[in-house]
Order: sequence, then structure tokens, then C-alpha cells
Amino acid sequence: MTESAEMPASTYELIQSADGYLARITARGVAVLASPTINRGTAFTLEERRELGLTGLLPSGVSTLDGQLRRTYAQFQAQSTDLRKWVYLANLRDRNEVLFYRLLSEHIEEMLPIVYTPTVGLAIERFSHEFRRPRGVYLSVDHPEEVETALHNTGLGPEDVDLLVATDSEGILGIGDQGVGGIEISVGKLAVYTAAAGIHPSRVLPVVLDVGTDNLTLLNDEMYLGERHARVRDERYDQLIDTYVQACGRLFPNAMLHWEDFGATNARRILDRYAEQCCTFNDDMQGTAAVVLAAAFSGVRAAGTRMRDQRVVIHGAGTAGLGIADMMREEMIREGLPPEEATRRFWALGRRGLIADDRIDHLYDFQVPYARTWDEVKDWGAPGSRPGLADVVRHVRPTMLIGTSTQAGAFTEAIVRDMAAHTQRPIIMPLSNPTSKCEALPADVLAWTDGRALVATGSPFAPVEHDGLTYQIAQANNALVFPGLGLGVTVVRASRITPAMISAAADAVAQLSDATKPGAPLLPPVRDLRPVSAAVAIAVARAADAEGLARAPLTNPIEQVHQAMWRPEYPRVEVKPL
Repeated sequence: MTESAEMPASTYELIQSADGYLARITARGVAVLASPTINRGTAFTLEERRELGLTGLLPSGVSTLDGQLRRTYAQFQAQSTDLRKWVYLANLRDRNEVLFYRLLSEHIEEMLPIVYTPTVGLAIERFSHEFRRPRGVYLSVDHPEEVETALHNTGLGPEDVDLLVATDSEGILGIGDQGVGGIEISVGKLAVYTAAAGIHPSRVLPVVLDVGTDNLTLLNDEMYLGERHARVRDERYDQLIDTYVQACGRLFPNAMLHWEDFGATNARRILDRYAEQCCTFNDDMQGTAAVVLAAAFSGVRAAGTRMRDQRVVIHGAGTAGLGIADMMREEMIREGLPPEEATRRFWALGRRGLIADDRIDHLYDFQVPYARTWDEVKDWGAPGSRPGLADVVRHVRPTMLIGTSTQAGAFTEAIVRDMAAHTQRPIIMPLSNPTSKCEALPADVLAWTDGRALVATGSPFAPVEHDGLTYQIAQANNALVFPGLGLGVTVVRASRITPAMISAAADAVAQLSDATKPGAPLLPPVRDLRPVSAAVAIAVARAADAEGLARAPLTNPIEQVHQAMWRPEYPRVEVKPL
């Protein structure tokens, strides 16, 4: 395996073997220090410095990796703002990839909000003004004929890429259309794949599909680096997507295509179009749904019930909320419910209230299956009004309440108490990010239910003390699922990703936390991402193999996953003659 994104491939070759990685280096002097893949800075030994032409180019002291970690962590902590911390880590990655990933891996709980959501949103907004060096692939809707050329120019061959993360930047992290700056969401997502699941950073590609932007601030900014026109939404958009998918299939036939932060009108449509054609995954829909399904599995076990018995109210009927409904519905069907009955286990609310068939022409295609008949619900609300959340909870008596609405405080005390009056262990998940948009605070939910609620949130929350018991609050973070899913797909070279594989991932996560214990969380903590990702990968690989979708043999899943997880350690060095 070679990497060519940072310097010509002829200057070094990175080879994976049973005992780790070997870097065969032809470069000398500053060219070695310029490559983040092989540069180890002050950790080069004196002999390596002499052989690589580095004598005098570094301070005379030789550091260990542990010593470098202490230094860089102190420097990270010294940064005064989260954005400065993001910049510091980005610069470190551009200098020394191994050190960056080692630092991130050892402080993943602290640094995940910096390299990914929410801080990366600030970096995306400043992308054109703070641009430093290109990272990833930029594909333009105005030049679809150049897509394959651009991917080819990475210098990566058919066996060199495991994963591509692509965004069209329309729905970035709650801040909307960010044009070409969305490349940073792809970069951040891949950093999590590497830190959590050990997918080698040289085997991934971040991609932005630049289709223009409707963000007037960007269009009027003379520094903006993307295509300077309104967002393209006609057949040219579909042509770019199709050209990208087909080019990836030809150039990187074993790679998984990950879609990130697409707008609601395109996300599901694209996933549905290509799900049967290639190995593809949308984290906003499937990843979010999978981690919520994991929390639901855990909660249902703690409540002593089954998924098929749940009555689920979802406040926020967008792609995330109804992606959750879709996945839970599939699980109910697997447990024996007829499809139509499973669908009727869900009540979904949009901004105007409960979704019903009296406004069918105003619904997205993915909302239509969950529309209730108007005759059924027309009398639930006040005369002449559509039923709201309180009305729905009062009539449905749900066992599970899920918030993806971004409406802060939507789960009021009255609503939660009403739900808890009819359900011994109510499962309540206020998932909206950031904390300022959360539907309810965990401390309030536990107080209003006398500690009986089983709670998962989208944002991280500190433990809650209630009646002398400490409750750990589960964070339904997609990072518990998508890195391990990608790793499992990579291990067996899965040709597609199926609902059964995603369900296996969710169940693997749920198995790692025992919510039957008083105060225990529904999900494992984010700090355990490495072992969680390994468990998910094993489950996904087995599920793919069972469905006949594995293109590589699965003989020893635990060992194969373990061997596939790159550990951020300096590779052995072999100096090649000039």
C-alpha cells in the first residue's frame, strides 16, 4: 500500500505486514519531515536522522512517542477556545499523523467534540478564510467529466481504498448549506473512523460534491473557494452523483460509500437508489437510527418487554426521526408483527403537529407510510387544530418517546408525567443537538418519573443524582456504530449494507451495557469507542457473511477484526538507497 496525497509515491512506500507497518523511505531531508504519514519529528533516532538526511534539521534530543503525547496534550489544553483546539489538532495531523491519531485515541471522549461535532461546524464556516492545505477530493457539478480524473489523481489504486465519505454540504450539523467548506465534515468523520475503528488514514478519502450553494453570505464573500452559483437541483445534480458512484465502482471496487449531511430531499432518495447497487451507507439516517435502536434494545430489555410491544411517538418527522422509525419497524417485523401493524406502532409529529393523511400532498415520500388517518385523530386536539405532542401522548400512552425536533423543552413536565403514569419504565430519548435544543434535560426527566425513566440523549450529559442513586446518562452518539460498521464491511469486503447488518451493529452496542442495573446507562460510554467498534465490526462481518454478501472469507472474526485495526504507532523504517 502506498500513499500519495501528501508527497510523490516514489518517495516512500508503506507496507502492512503481520507485525505492523513498514515504511520504505526513499526521500531525504525536509521531504521526510513534510510527509505526515512517515514523519515522526523528534522521535527519529540519531541513526535514522543520519540515514534520512535529517542531521541538524531537528533538535538533538530524541523523544519517545509517549513523551510527544505529553507535550502535545499540554499544548492542546493550552488553547483558549474550542476552535483554536481544532486548528491545533488539524495542524498536528498535517505534521505527524501517527502522533495526531495516538493523541485523539487516548483522549477520544474529550477530543471527539473538537474534531467532529460541534466544533468542526465553526471550522466549516471559516473554511475559505482559514484554508491551509488541500485534503480530500473536490468534485464540481460544473465539470462531471473530471470526476474520474480527480479520483485517479489521488494516486490510489483499486486495492488501496476502504472507505470514502462524501457530502454535498446542504445539511451541515444544523448550520445548513455550507458549500465547499463541507469537505471538513468528511475529514472529521474519517478521523473518527480511524481513531475509533483503526481504519488506516491512508486508506480513506474525504470528498465534497460541490453543487453550488444557496448561502448568500458565501456567494457574496470574495474569499469563497467553491462554485459561485446557486445550488444545482436539476438533472445535473443526479448526473454528478451517478458519475461519482460509477467512478468509485471502477477505481475502488471494494470501498464503502458513506453519505454525510445531505439535505432531506436528497438523502433518502440517493440511499434508496444505490442501496442495491453498491456498498453504501448514510450515517444521518442509518447511523442515527442504529444507535437509537441500540438504546431501544437496551431499554426494552431493562423494561422486560419486546420491541414488537412498543408504542413509539417520534417528535421530529425528518430523515433522522423517520429513519429511526424505519429501523425499529424492521425489528418489529423480524419479531413477528405483520408490516402494516408494525407501521401503526408509530406516531410521528412534524412542526405542525401529528402527521396525518389529510395533508398527504404536503408530505415527503418517506413520511407518507407513517401518516395516520385523519378520521382516527381529528378529535384528539382542540377544535379546529391538529393534534400536538401533548394530545398524542395523552391518547397513545406511548412506551417510548423520541425527540429529533430541535425544539428545546418540547418534552414538558406534564407530557412526561402523563407518559409515566401509564408506563412503568418509560423510554425517553431527547436526541436533539446541541444541548440548547434538547427536548428535555435528563435530570428533569428522572425527577418527573421518580427515577423510572430509561434515558438516552443526543448531547453528552453529566451523571444525575436522584434519591441517593447516581444515574449514568447514555449518549446516543453515532460514533458508537458507524466506525465499527465500516470496519466490519472492510474485513469481509461486503458488497452491500443491509438492515440485518445494521441491526446486528445495534445489538452489539446494546450488549455492552446492562441497563437492568440501577442507574446504569442504556449505552456504553464514548470513551470505550475502540472496544465498542471492534464488537460492532465482528457482528457486522458475521451478519454480512450469513447473508452471502462477504467477498472475502470470514474464518476467525475476532482475529481478523483485531488484525485489521490499525494502531497509531510509528512504522518500522527501512531506508532505501537513492
